[in-house]
Parts: sequence; C-alpha cells; structure tokens
Amino acid sequence: MSEAAHPESADTAPGPTTTATESSRREFLRWLSLGGVGAAATGGALLTAAPKVWAEDPADAAIMVLAGATVIDGTNARPRPDTSVVIAGDRIVSLIRGRPAPRTNGVRIVDARGKFVIPGLWDMHAHGTVDEQIFPPLHLANGVTGIREMWGYPEVQALRRRIDAGETLGPRMRVASPIIDEPPTILGPPAALVRTPSEARAAVRRSKDEGADFVKVYSYLGRDAYFAIMDEARHQRLPVAGHLPYRVTAAEASDLGQRSFEHLFGLPVATSLREREFTQRIADTPVTDPTAYFYLMREWEWEATESFSLRRAVGLFRRLARNGTWLSPTLAVNRVVNSPADTFAADPRMRYMPASYRATWAERVKIFAPNTPERTVRQREFFQFLSRLVGHAQRTGVAIVGGTDCGNPYCFPGFSLHDELSLLVDAGLSELEALQSVTRNAARYLGEEQTTGTVARGRVADLVLLDADPLADIRNIRRIHAVVSRGRLITSAQRARMLADVEAAAANPTLARRAPSCPCHPALPTPNARRVRQGGR
Repeated sequence: MSEAAHPESADTAPGPTTTATESSRREFLRWLSLGGVGAAATGGALLTAAPKVWAEDPADAAIMVLAGATVIDGTNARPRPDTSVVIAGDRIVSLIRGRPAPRTNGVRIVDARGKFVIPGLWDMHAHGTVDEQIFPPLHLANGVTGIREMWGYPEVQALRRRIDAGETLGPRMRVASPIIDEPPTILGPPAALVRTPSEARAAVRRSKDEGADFVKVYSYLGRDAYFAIMDEARHQRLPVAGHLPYRVTAAEASDLGQRSFEHLFGLPVATSLREREFTQRIADTPVTDPTAYFYLMREWEWEATESFSLRRAVGLFRRLARNGTWLSPTLAVNRVVNSPADTFAADPRMRYMPASYRATWAERVKIFAPNTPERTVRQREFFQFLSRLVGHAQRTGVAIVGGTDCGNPYCFPGFSLHDELSLLVDAGLSELEALQSVTRNAARYLGEEQTTGTVARGRVADLVLLDADPLADIRNIRRIHAVVSRGRLITSAQRARMLADVEAAAANPTLARRAPSCPCHPALPTPNARRVRQGGR
C-alpha cells in the first residue's frame, strides 16, 4: 500500500507557502463537501487545528483517506467501487465515490485502489484475552477489531480499561460476568457458583456492580437457579447469554429471554421427535460426576440426531426468531472437538501459541476426539448435522453471530474467525450473510448498530482492507492488507511486525507459566467419564 506525499520532501525543499497551503485546504474541503455538509464541517475543524506546514510524518495527520477502494459496507447494498473513506480521529466522516482526494497538509492519503474495504470483524465468542502479548495482537492482525469476551473477571476488566485508554493495543471488548454455574460443575474459580435462587440473584447484582456487559450462564445450572438469574437479570437490565443449561429446554430459555445460545448445545434434543423422552431422562439423572454427565449428554445428543424432525426444528427456530434469541454456533470449535486428536496438531498457526497452550491443547483435545474408527464416523456425521442445523436456522430467520471459542484446542485468536466464516458458508449462508454475522449482526446483537458494524458516516473507524473480494470467495477474508482500529492504520508492514512479535513472545519460556483456561469444556476425564466415553450409560 502506498501513501501519497507532497512531491517535495521536507528535507530537500521548503514547505508550501501560506497561500498554497490555504488553497490546498479549500480544495480539499470542496472535495469533502461532496460527502455532505456535516463531513465538511468536521474536516474543516480538524484542518484548522492541523499544523500550518505539510506534515513530515503522514501518521501524524489529522485526517486519513482510504482512497479509491471498493467498499463492502456490511449492509445489503451493492459494493461501491472507486470510493474514498474519509476518517477523522476515530470516526468515518464521509464516503466519496469517483473523485480522487486532493492532497493537503494534515491529511494522510492511503492509496487503496484494487483493495476491498469491509467493516472490522467481531469474534462474538472469545476467551483468553488476558494473555496480552498473544491474543489482542493476533485479533487485530487478523482484522478482529472487537470481541465478546465470554468469561469476565478483574484481570479482563483491567485489560479492557487499558485498551480503551490507549495504553495498550487491542480490540474493543464487551465482557461477560464471571460464568455463573451450580455445583457440582467442571468449573473452578473465577466462576461464580450458586446453590440457591437467592445466591443466583446476588451473583447477577454483583456482576452488574463489577461492570459486566451481560451475564454468562453455564450448563449445570438447575432450574430454580436459572429462573432466578433470568428474572434478576431482567430487573438489572442485563442481557443473558451462554450455554443452554442441561435441565432447561431451548423453548423455555428463549421464552425467558436468553439472548444467545452458544455452541448449539441442546439443539439436537430440542429438534428431536423424542425431545420429551430425553428431557425426562435428564430430569431423572442427578449430576454426581459433572465430567461423566458431560459425556452422557453428548451421547444423548448424538442419539437425538437419529430422530431429527425438520418440522420441529422449523417450529423451534421460528420461536427463537420471534423471541429475539440468537445463535452463536462456534463451528470452528465444534469441528475441532469432533475430529481425530491429531487433525490440527501440525497447523502452522501453532507457532503463535506459547508452549503452555501447545501442551495443554494436545492433551485436552483427547477428551473430545473420537478414539475408534466407528466414533470417527459418528462424530464426523454429528458435526455435519450441526452444520445443517445452522443452515436451517438461518433460512428460518434466526439471527446468527459468528464466534470461535478461541482459547480452546486449536481455536486461534483472529485466525479461527476466518475459519468460522468459511464453515458458515459451508453450512448454507451466503458470503455476505457470513460476513454480516461478524459485522452488522454483531453490532445489532450488541445494540450498537448506530456506531459500529457497517461502513457509514458516523460509524467508528474499525475497518479491514483486503487484497481480494470476500463476496466472491469468503476465503479472501484471509487476504488482509491492512487494518484500521479506532482510526489508527495498521499497515501491511506493521501487521507483519505484530505477527513476528507474537511469534517471538510465544517462544519465550516465561509464557509457559500457566495452562490456558478452557471454560466451555471440561477438565480431563475421570475414570468413570472414560467409561461413559466408550459408550457406557
């Protein structure tokens, strides 16, 4: 990517005269007015505050123009070729088509001809952000300018404050409460474990006081605690997202207002002709060993697929759409856990992960991976079932947001969101629908569609410049040329340095200090769990 500069460099020739400077400003403002009066006013104010001489370093310019790109704005509008995106501070102030931007001091003009500008991406199910040298830069280098961090605790909140204050580089963050669950559970600290409805309500109130954007619920919650959480969250005006608890039906959770279901957990049972039978089995089976219970539920979900009913699925999905319940399929992690254990071990992106992750992932993936030829076939078919389920949901009108569950085995920050988009297209979404799941849909889910998620005047300047058209092939989302985060341009060279720095940090033995958390799946199985995994009941 080239950056236009004044033809005479500052160290070989004097800067322009005052008359020339004022003339160039007027010319730029006339050009800017093509994008609307408000944009010209904003640009004029910034230009007035800009230096009176040509900026020696374009990075110090008050205004940046991505000139001549094809803009895919995240809506259903057709792509706009030969369009310049004008950014002032951290906002988009104008989009101007078909006219080249005149050069002036205080303006950085970036040649984006042949590039495709899309909104910054959101990973709507992320973990591990507090590994500050690894996760935040990998997100940004891959065009992920925002994340929904699904396990909140003080260190996560502290990182968000540092990012928002400009003290460290990272994506925008929307942060969950500590995960709320009921013992016995596979989770340990910093999960919030509740045993009674009153404790459940207190956990919700505490989450609000601690600055959580939403409440995260988990699999082992009993009905009384879950219903109390939903009621208290409504009083506290906090959305609820997370796992569909084992002992609550999808229809009940949707009717109560759970904002999103993660990982498609519970949906095989909910779309089965035998749903009532499975629901009764679950109610009659106490949780004594939570890991064994996890495997038992997997067995029942696999069994439920054999009695799948499209009619029941359509009925459920219409209900979810009517209630405003979203799906976050996380197909990236679902693919990993339903594949043989060594499938992704040689992934070249492993070089960006510290030794603690590499070792833990290699062991943890064995919990889920098929260990016989018969199970390999069964789990491959189960993943294909989940993929088809996403397609049915999309066609029935359920809103989809894309997320990865990064931090779990072979789910990489940033990179795996590109995988997720490809998997969504394989599931039946169009390239545009997949892209919208991590741009416009993400903003709508968060209630922030007036500030983010699309390329439009007044939106935050979170953008990705691609070398190829993602609507022609969603895999082109990987062909990142540059990223704009909060109005700051990360050039191709800077992006390469970020990746090199992450690789160097990952090789640093001090980062092997702790094993990564794996909040959406259990710890290593107990002997009893191993028996269940082999097919026992």
